[in-house]
Amino acid sequence: MGSPRINIKVIISLFCSYMLLSHYITALRPALAIKECEFPAIFNFGDSNSDTGGLAASIYPLPPPYGKTYFHIPAGRISDGRLIIDFLAKSLGHPFLSAYLDSLGANFSHGANFATGSSTIRLPNRILPAPGGYSPFTLTIQYSQFLQLKNRSQLIRHRGGIFASLMPKEEYFSKALYTFDIGQNDLGEGFFANLTIQQVNASVPDIISSFSANIKKIYDLGGRSFWIHNTGPIGCLPYILANFPSQKDKAGCAKSHNEVAQQFNHKLKEATVQLRKDLPLAAITYVDVYSVKYSLYKEPQKYGFELPLVACCGSGGKYNFNGRTLDCGKNSYS
Repeated sequence: MGSPRINIKVIISLFCSYMLLSHYITALRPALAIKECEFPAIFNFGDSNSDTGGLAASIYPLPPPYGKTYFHIPAGRISDGRLIIDFLAKSLGHPFLSAYLDSLGANFSHGANFATGSSTIRLPNRILPAPGGYSPFTLTIQYSQFLQLKNRSQLIRHRGGIFASLMPKEEYFSKALYTFDIGQNDLGEGFFANLTIQQVNASVPDIISSFSANIKKIYDLGGRSFWIHNTGPIGCLPYILANFPSQKDKAGCAKSHNEVAQQFNHKLKEATVQLRKDLPLAAITYVDVYSVKYSLYKEPQKYGFELPLVACCGSGGKYNFNGRTLDCGKNSYS
């Protein structure tokens, strides 16, 4: 199995160049000049695309075969190996991010991960562990957890003791990279609530508005460097293909569902442009994850995949998927 080779160090370097340029152009303040672009910490917000153990620690422990290809044991990731956030942390010379919700062996000295599988931006109608439910840890809750960490970590550092070295330094919060990968489940919730494509599209502006509000709150706390992933081609995922028969595109994905994802991304990009105007001291990078992921479905053989639309761990059928349950995890997260 393979994946597109993305040189994260090059991307980070370009981001740093943009950050320096944006600070120079918008603020023209020498005090903002940075000799070297270094992020001493990463604070991540999101869903299963970047969850490094939040859901497993708080609601559903993950059994094998999760984690089998790299960690060789379940490692809190809804994957058989590492996630993009793991490679990002490594490229910055940091250890893998500890999940904020994991109370066993967590180390927050270089950041924290607030993401949990099945998280949404807005409050969902059904909450896990209810069947068909979503994570209770919405983006707004994740922000509240970040606020708790920011305040309480400094009390622990000032108190000293064995836990002090496991907390981020106070100055890290203004110098950190804030990463986001969330929104897919907001769309999925609409589809599974039997909303029409038009109704799900109509919900997108409110979803994006809530997202922007949380970015602004982190900015108000001193955050300056933001790394925002758009959402992937949800119409290519087995749980959509198995549950919503619809017209397919050339890659075999659900065309109308992908169009909703594209509409979400269009509005997210517009919001990013507006945030750059509203938050003049921030450097905000919009990352087109959709195009990268769609290439895996469009040209699977190029990247070493044989059956890109089929769940690798499932329950049979055309897409090796039944309902919303994965046999390997027996849980309804996504």
